[in-house]
Amino acid sequence: MISKLKLPLLLLLTIFSNPLFCQQSKKIKNVLLITVDDMNYNSVGVYGASVPDITPNIDKLAAQGMRFENAHVNIAVCAPSRGVLATGMYPHKSGIEGFFKTDKNVTSIVEVLKDENFLTGVLSKEEHSSPEEDTPWDVKRSRAKHLGNGRDANKYYNEVVSFIKRAKRENKPFYLMANANDPHRPFSGSDQEQRAWKNQSIAPPSKIYLPNEVEVPAFLPDIPKVRQEIAEYYTSVRRADDVVGAILKALDESGKADNTLVMFLSDHGMALPFAKTNCYLNSTKTPWIVRWPEVVKPKSVDNTHFISGIDFMPTVLDILNIETPKEIDGRSFKKLLLGGKQEGRTYVYTQFHETSARERYPMRAIQDNRYLYIFSPWADGKRKFRNESQNGRTFKAMREAAFTNEAIANRVDLFVNRVTEEFYDLEKDPDALHNLIHNPSYKKRIEAYTAKLRKWMIDTEDLALEAFDNRYSKEFLALYMNKDQARNRK
Repeated sequence: MISKLKLPLLLLLTIFSNPLFCQQSKKIKNVLLITVDDMNYNSVGVYGASVPDITPNIDKLAAQGMRFENAHVNIAVCAPSRGVLATGMYPHKSGIEGFFKTDKNVTSIVEVLKDENFLTGVLSKEEHSSPEEDTPWDVKRSRAKHLGNGRDANKYYNEVVSFIKRAKRENKPFYLMANANDPHRPFSGSDQEQRAWKNQSIAPPSKIYLPNEVEVPAFLPDIPKVRQEIAEYYTSVRRADDVVGAILKALDESGKADNTLVMFLSDHGMALPFAKTNCYLNSTKTPWIVRWPEVVKPKSVDNTHFISGIDFMPTVLDILNIETPKEIDGRSFKKLLLGGKQEGRTYVYTQFHETSARERYPMRAIQDNRYLYIFSPWADGKRKFRNESQNGRTFKAMREAAFTNEAIANRVDLFVNRVTEEFYDLEKDPDALHNLIHNPSYKKRIEAYTAKLRKWMIDTEDLALEAFDNRYSKEFLALYMNKDQARNRK
């Protein structure tokens, strides 16, 4: 029999020897969020990139922490995607549907951490990373003036060093959002880059890739000009990795790495047709890596649970033991980082509203690890899709090839005109080449996914619900688009 005197000691020994207690007792004081711009998830080495040794620094980070295989952003365009990270809310809830500030009363992670006496900083993309005009950054560094147009690894290194030194001087914990601008257009070595920065010296990447060294994604045709642009894109991916390496080097040398949480992700997929500003797998799936020293097991992988951009803010605040605002849509995945499991993480919901040119193309989507359903109320057979990815070599080459190649002509037609509903079997067709929406074999599955999407639209007060319920009426969808555009102009 255990004596009453020994029981408290035994309980204490049990508690303190519990790995979960030990993990949670590791104090994180600082947060470093690293983002890259327009990088496809599978352009990263550890995520299966076809180009050897393309991202050595990102791969090294993954080896030091956990990578999520089912991570998504909630919207595949820069400012709204970053708005989700900042607020923990879906774009239609926060009001950040496009390249503008919200007029709603939201609470950003920067505000919360500022109130907790954190030194807050942002490197590049400061406009897109600030949900409100008065987002309280202590330090803002622009890509043009300070960071070599967001592409100079040495300048990022110097800015991170300077920022952490200031945090030390002021004896404050820090939250730093370091945004690399690669591989956003203009791609490295491209005609666009030469025109954009004709009289400027742009930092070269540590390695240049040639067309014969890359693989063209299956959702694009493998023709010479497309292959050339893909090589330029991968060269930009390498330069983004150079920047990530410089940022991490500065952190490691500062002596603050052991108590700094590091998260890495891309804001969305590549700026090429059927990726950016859409709801395909290649639009929203992102490489998401978390380094939590002495807590997250090195080289760990979560290939079961779905996480998304709305979960960033609550997870960070949970790790820091700071109360999360009640209005947010996301929830913490801290438990996953500690090696646990979470219910309700088998689906992710994504959306799209408008391009940087303020053109509205509303979309809603639901996907899991097998199927993807997309609803596009703008696709009425008359309205034409126009986005940034059509500005480079690829789409022009596709249009030219469409005159003599029926398969490419069909892809161009789908991209420009789209259809109201799409359904894909991602296990067989991750590049969304075969729309199964009218396949009778999938009728019951489609009904199940549309029912889930409808419930989510109700739960999140999505104004597109009425259009979804009338998705077989072209006349109603036309009326919806008029209302949607009028609402946005306000």
